[in-house]
Amino acid sequence: MTHTLAEITAQHPFPEYQTWWPLGETFTRYMSNAIAPEWRALDGQISTVQENTTHYLQTVYNRTAPTGLVDNFVTQHFPYPIQSGEFDALSYAFFHSAFEQMVGQKGAYNLSLPQARRHFTQRVGKTFFTQLHNHLQLDLPGQLTTEADFARLQANIDRTGTFLVQQGYLRDHFAFTFDVHVTYMGISIHQSPGEFLDALTQNGVAYALYEMGYPVILPSAVYLYHTMGEAQHHSSRTIEELFARVGCDARETDDFDPTGFPSDRVVELWEIRSPK
Repeated sequence: MTHTLAEITAQHPFPEYQTWWPLGETFTRYMSNAIAPEWRALDGQISTVQENTTHYLQTVYNRTAPTGLVDNFVTQHFPYPIQSGEFDALSYAFFHSAFEQMVGQKGAYNLSLPQARRHFTQRVGKTFFTQLHNHLQLDLPGQLTTEADFARLQANIDRTGTFLVQQGYLRDHFAFTFDVHVTYMGISIHQSPGEFLDALTQNGVAYALYEMGYPVILPSAVYLYHTMGEAQHHSSRTIEELFARVGCDARETDDFDPTGFPSDRVVELWEIRSPK
């Protein structure tokens, strides 16, 4: 595994991310509310985040960090819209700091280090989704057993995706589909949307594909994955929490690696499991 940011950046540059785009203030504020308290609970040092942000912006984008970028994110003082590369750097810096804090403790939350890092991403996703749920006034079914439940689930996922695109987290497009025709771990998976509920109820597991167009944190997700062994998965953890609200355990497959996907089409295979 490559261990330094400079090395992995040289191996996996993202020239298409050098032109920045603005993020919506609602998204940025919700992310601040989700990330900062969870990071603070691990006794992270703001000076470390500031150093990591400055180093990331210089290494990845060859840009100087704006004055007060980290403090403004934490206090939610946005004199100008946060730009894509700035949020990419902030996300990297806070998650790197959190993951590093866990090393000396060999984990956190009474979990092993790998489990603790994933749990941190889940906690951030849960808080973010709670805000999003209230903002969009999502209407989720209490369970997932009928076609009407499934239709409501799909509608709420689509509304979540529309928000992520409108707010700039995804620059291009969002697609979460239950039409799955792939080979995974040597097994051929063929599932139409009409077969989803039967697969979930009869087999206990069904599948979905999550496709993202230019997710804003793709560069830092790749770099965190290769330096720390875990990426942020902001939108994936958001959707994971959405499924949890309807009683399902859902997430991308364990072998997902953000490296190697074109920026305009990052695809995760998801497993959705029924309650035990």
